Amino acid sequence: MIELCALASGSNGNCYYVGNETDAILVDAGVSAKKILTRIHDAGLDASKIRGIFVSHEHTDHVSGVRVLSKKLGIPAWFSQGTYNALRETEQPELFNIFIPGKTAKAGTLSIHSFLKNHDAAEPCSFRIEYDDWHIGVFTDIGEACDQLKQHLRKCHALFLETNYDEKMLWEGSYPYILKRRVASAVGHLSNDQAFELIRDHAGPELVHVFLSHLSGENNRPELAEARFESLTDRFNVKLTSRNTHSELCRLR
Repeated sequence: MIELCALASGSNGNCYYVGNETDAILVDAGVSAKKILTRIHDAGLDASKIRGIFVSHEHTDHVSGVRVLSKKLGIPAWFSQGTYNALRETEQPELFNIFIPGKTAKAGTLSIHSFLKNHDAAEPCSFRIEYDDWHIGVFTDIGEACDQLKQHLRKCHALFLETNYDEKMLWEGSYPYILKRRVASAVGHLSNDQAFELIRDHAGPELVHVFLSHLSGENNRPELAEARFESLTDRFNVKLTSRNTHSELCRLR
């Protein structure tokens, strides 16, 4: 059995839970430790199983709760060296480990495969979590899908996939032009259209669950992301994550 749940997902903060009967990890902790622990409880999950926090990159919406949560749970946070070096001193937890992108790390019975991604951060990484032949992807904050991402995607049974913005909303919205260019760049974020094309063209035969994730509050709407994926709902179980609460708990057996 493996289970997954988005505890927070959006430009206002991100935290993703993946675990089994005995062990779990979090990917990112970009909201307060209090909110994360409350949502773990509300989702019916067990915080005592969490063996570590794997941090994708240093932006605030991914690290703001890491230091406090690491201390509260007595667990290490894991960073690439570049991400750790980019943290402010006040963000650095006392307990930490460094992982090497491209090499597998272990957290209890879980194997965490990290790889570099295209995003405007120091050494940003995506993750594929493996246990007992189950594979879960956490693929957000991606300006452009690289070959490595496509290879990891093909192995996944379920994944959190960024659908950050609707192109029309972004370009007609209130963001300054330079910020619009950054969001839409090859080191920015995936649009609804880009995410749709990635799944349509590169999903493997085992993929069942797709959680639309990291939606912008300014440049997207849940109904727009859902509508873009409507033509794939005969192939996949497509669900939304939330900016303000935990997602549905998904268990694979």
